[in-house]
Amino acid sequence: MAKTWARRGHTPVVEVSGKGSGRVSIAGLVCLKPGQRGRLMWRTRLHRARAGERGSFSEDDYIAFLDQAHQRLQTPIVLIWDNLNVHVSRRMHALIAARTWLTVIRLPPYAPDLNPAEGVWRWMKRGLTNTAANGVDHLADLVRQRLRACQQQTDLLAGFLANTGMTLEPELP
Repeated sequence: MAKTWARRGHTPVVEVSGKGSGRVSIAGLVCLKPGQRGRLMWRTRLHRARAGERGSFSEDDYIAFLDQAHQRLQTPIVLIWDNLNVHVSRRMHALIAARTWLTVIRLPPYAPDLNPAEGVWRWMKRGLTNTAANGVDHLADLVRQRLRACQQQTDLLAGFLANTGMTLEPELP
């Protein structure tokens, strides 16, 4: 929640010049492995609201991001994923099936409280409150700065997992 001040009886007004100039999409992975520090990997994409331009990440964008993560992490990936339409499409199922190093576990519908990445998005957005961007490019820069700051705080990433109630340690019988 953001707050502002104004003289009594005068509603504060923030003029926005970038209305309709586009939007910023973000894809992210909270990467956790027992005994190691957490990592945040992310990609941003600017959408400038041009005719015929896709307004979000495509299956190809997501799979390219996962391929890059696999190359960087040098290990098989168990991906816990929400049910975004692009994540569950037939095309995405085929792309996932072609990658033996990738195991996907689906979260139940409407379960953002089980997704550690949702903690990242909340934290990032909270840091952007009371900030007026001068357009989509400026907003993208602000988002990247905030995500870089999150990457540096590995305890924060562990906290996002802890808030889900999940653990990396196997349950003992």
